[in-house]
Amino acid sequence: MSTEAVAEGATSLCVNEHGGAVGMPQLCGEWMPNQIFWLLVTLVVIYVVLAKIALPRIGAILADRKGTITNDLAAAEELKQQAVAAEKAYQDALASARTEAAKIVAAAKAEIQKDLDAATAKADVEISAKTAESEKSIAAIRDGAAAAVAEVARDVAGEIVAALGGGADAKAVQAAVTARLKG
Repeated sequence: MSTEAVAEGATSLCVNEHGGAVGMPQLCGEWMPNQIFWLLVTLVVIYVVLAKIALPRIGAILADRKGTITNDLAAAEELKQQAVAAEKAYQDALASARTEAAKIVAAAKAEIQKDLDAATAKADVEISAKTAESEKSIAAIRDGAAAAVAEVARDVAGEIVAALGGGADAKAVQAAVTARLKG
């Protein structure tokens, strides 16, 4: 009510004679229809703002996020598949490289063994030739040494017999030295 109505003497259950509220104005029965009207108007305005402006924006953001997450998951799955394929290709290449390395090692070993066998055979031939040559030299030296020993033995025996005062002929000394050298 207005102050004019109070001044004219109108009284209300919610307003005292001085124009002040009696009790809690929100609970005054005379003012309830007015409060309900403005409550409904406010709720309708809030609903319209939420339904037409806020909720579509929130829905668009949520849809965008869901799309981004879905795309990221798909990309992650694709990258995972690529990683699995790359690992498989790496393992295959590694196995192939190991096999190839084993073949190269086997070929190198075979080549080295072939060269070693050829060098060993050549060394064996050279050793055999030198051994035969050395045996010939040793035989010649032995024969020469035996002849020299026999000659020295004859000379020494003849000198010993002559020194002891005996006379020995060269044939007898030769026969005695030859007999003794033969055993």
